[in-house]
Amino acid sequence: MLTRIATAVVLIPLVLLLVLKAPAYLLVVVSAAVALLAIAEFLKLTTHYAVQPLSSLTYAYVAIFFVFEIVATSNRTPLVETTATIYGIALAAALAPFIFLTAAMRRPQMSTGYPAAAVSVFAFAYIAIPTALLVEIRRQPAGAIWVIYTLLAVWAGDIFAYFVGKSLGRHRMSPNVSPKKTWEGAIASVAASVIIGTLWMQHAPAISAALLRLGLIERRDGIFGLEQPQLWPIILLSAAVNIAAQLGDLVESLIKRGAGVKDSGSILPGHGGMLDRIDAMLFAVPVVWAFRAWQLMQ
Repeated sequence: MLTRIATAVVLIPLVLLLVLKAPAYLLVVVSAAVALLAIAEFLKLTTHYAVQPLSSLTYAYVAIFFVFEIVATSNRTPLVETTATIYGIALAAALAPFIFLTAAMRRPQMSTGYPAAAVSVFAFAYIAIPTALLVEIRRQPAGAIWVIYTLLAVWAGDIFAYFVGKSLGRHRMSPNVSPKKTWEGAIASVAASVIIGTLWMQHAPAISAALLRLGLIERRDGIFGLEQPQLWPIILLSAAVNIAAQLGDLVESLIKRGAGVKDSGSILPGHGGMLDRIDAMLFAVPVVWAFRAWQLMQ
């Protein structure tokens, strides 16, 4: 537990500083590194399913995808940038099956081709796309506030699920997938995300003003005055973000349990692997991005 807390104490300020101050290209580079580390762990997990993954090609495809993220200009209007993101991700996702299946045809054992290609396509959709969407949220107006909102909603839910589930949990939620998760912890998790997410957005103008005075954000990165979102949409969004995050955690537990391992890796002391750390975010981020895209298209 102490190792877990110590790692969090070091990482959380670094993550927040990166979100607030890092230029767009650096944020993409860090996101790409995180995605590639998580994908490496995921591909290693798939070997426990007797899959021989197309590792090098998967890394190359994801790296090229993020290079295009860096090249993409952020000087467009929000609507144009959102539309370009949708088309860009759709194109990359559509091309992925053709590229990986074509590469798999070179294998001497035909029975290994399709599973390997399927794993690579899934890795791209499961890990690379949500990671890229987090960068896109940051590029949008008030991006810093919305990214931190996403982080806080997920982190709060995770913390409360752990402590409430451990102390009060009696009813197992999904014993075959994750025996320690309980309905009591899940309910506390939703409540925590709603409370923390709503409080953050309700105080977003004051927080934005403080961050602006400290030189941590530009004016376009915050929420001021009439830009503050209404209460009920944020409550509903926070609940949806939490449910998505809990599903993301369960999905990774399903993959690990099927592979017969406890953690996806050991890169983060006390937390396991990179995939263990971002599993909830992978499902939560697309929810926030979709909400913001809908707002910007109104």
